[in-house]
Amino acid sequence: MPKTALRFNVDAVRARLPGRRIDWFESLDSTMIEARRRLVPGRIVGAEEQTAGMGRHGRKWISQAGAGLYVSMVLSAKPVPVVMLALGLAAREAVGNADLRWPNDVLLNGKKCAGVLAQLEGETIIVGIGINVSQTQFPADLETPATSLLLEGLPVFREDLMVSLVELVDRYARLSSDEILRQFTNASSYVFGKRVRVEAGFEGVTCGLDPAGFLRVREDNGTVTTILAGGVRPI
Repeated sequence: MPKTALRFNVDAVRARLPGRRIDWFESLDSTMIEARRRLVPGRIVGAEEQTAGMGRHGRKWISQAGAGLYVSMVLSAKPVPVVMLALGLAAREAVGNADLRWPNDVLLNGKKCAGVLAQLEGETIIVGIGINVSQTQFPADLETPATSLLLEGLPVFREDLMVSLVELVDRYARLSSDEILRQFTNASSYVFGKRVRVEAGFEGVTCGLDPAGFLRVREDNGTVTTILAGGVRPI
């Protein structure tokens, strides 16, 4: 039986994260929506399943019951997009030896296993993180092929994954912007020399991050464009 088939033991997680408020639900429309109802910095909201899980740019995050880690955290507001890069680094390290596609998609063997969503709410930022843990199949029509830790030979207890993720988010949140940019550049194959298609509708080769953490892409005509919104896909 896969480790992840067991019911999530939230009491064990609370014991390992003393002082953190963790609200756990059997089912939610979205942990992001629930987190917004009570904006207490440090609060963590999780669910066994989401019926309307939220991805970036209005996309849906498939949230099969008991098969993934679906959590939202309320943090003190920090500059965007550097905070997005920091969250991607935290999710990547929690998963293991993965790649990062700007700004924060976590990839294993080129397939997406985790994603991050962040929304500013006054003096706070709500962070949603979804990690595919034990799924064995995904819809064929996904924009980016998906995978799970189980499919990649990385079975894990969801409780261990959550504790690691929360501790890593806290750690990366304390880093300076320069250090986050440096670490993201080292961790991602997408920052330099990757030919990509930009969601805005053009192609080019990535050529680094600007000081704010936005991705720069050199178009075929030599123009360097800074990507302020959307994402990129490999060609």
